[in-house]
Amino acid sequence: MRISMPLQYAGEPKDAVAQVAELEKVGLDTVWVAEAYGFDSPTLMGYLAARTERVEIGSAILPMYSRTPTLIAMTAAGLDHLSDGRALLGLGASGPQVIEGFHGVPYTRPLTRTRETIEICRRVWAREERLTYDGDVFTLPLPADQGTGLGRPLKIINHPVRPRIPIHVASLGVKNVEMTARIADGWLPHLFIPEKAESVWGEALARGRAERDPSLGPLDITAGGLLAIGEGEDTKRLLEFTRPIIALYVGGMGAKGKNFYNTVARRYGYEEAAEKIQDLYLAGRKDEAAAAVPDEFVELTNLVGPESYVRERVEAFRAAGVTRLNVTPMGDDPATLIGKIKEWVS
Repeated sequence: MRISMPLQYAGEPKDAVAQVAELEKVGLDTVWVAEAYGFDSPTLMGYLAARTERVEIGSAILPMYSRTPTLIAMTAAGLDHLSDGRALLGLGASGPQVIEGFHGVPYTRPLTRTRETIEICRRVWAREERLTYDGDVFTLPLPADQGTGLGRPLKIINHPVRPRIPIHVASLGVKNVEMTARIADGWLPHLFIPEKAESVWGEALARGRAERDPSLGPLDITAGGLLAIGEGEDTKRLLEFTRPIIALYVGGMGAKGKNFYNTVARRYGYEEAAEKIQDLYLAGRKDEAAAAVPDEFVELTNLVGPESYVRERVEAFRAAGVTRLNVTPMGDDPATLIGKIKEWVS
């Protein structure tokens, strides 16, 4: 099991990058850079490449609707070159709120778009021939009846460092998770409860793995949560930082019937709570929505408590198939926390 962490994009990103540079010295393996509707991910990833030496640098996630597949491939290849082969491409469909609200792009056919984007990226990096593609969402070059008719097949000018940059997909729905297990290098689930993962996603993962190309190797799974080790109420109170975040996703990231995170919470067995959280959040009662998040949901998606308990949480994630434990260290000494966790999983 490797250790990763998300780059904190609330606040000063330069300070967050400086922290990553220190944490790689004590064993941090990977940093994931989010892109919601703030700073773009590739700019921060390039800065990370310049400030670090060993840590892998992944996007988690690049929303596919805001970029063409070839631009995504070019971006990943450029980062891979600057970082000497340390890039990880995390992709996701995001959701209608961001894609249609912020980018003004119709949110249609997310599964097909994901599959075709992955296929096109791999063709670009392989550089075996000029790029052509005939898909249901993308056709390259663009047909004459959809453009000027002047498009010609091209090949990326630069030679990528690697012909196969690892692609990780953020997916939650059954069909999307199955596709992820079939064609992606890694899976990036959110709000992951290891004890409930098999009942929610086990069948989908099994179907996808049954059709997986052996050349891809085992599916890499990245999941985790807040990390804090200690006794007493002060440590327990750290969990309260995550309650509003869970409420945001379960309650506010989508409309009724169109919220993937709410669906996952229901499949975890929190049907009544998920309904209440969403109703409160959409009514603007965010504090009440956060208070309605079940304590168990908060505890099981994180690694917070006495050392013996945190060790149990680490093993629970390992038993659920997690290969890359993704933690957010809390407290005055994150380097010690990362170093300790690194010892446990090595």
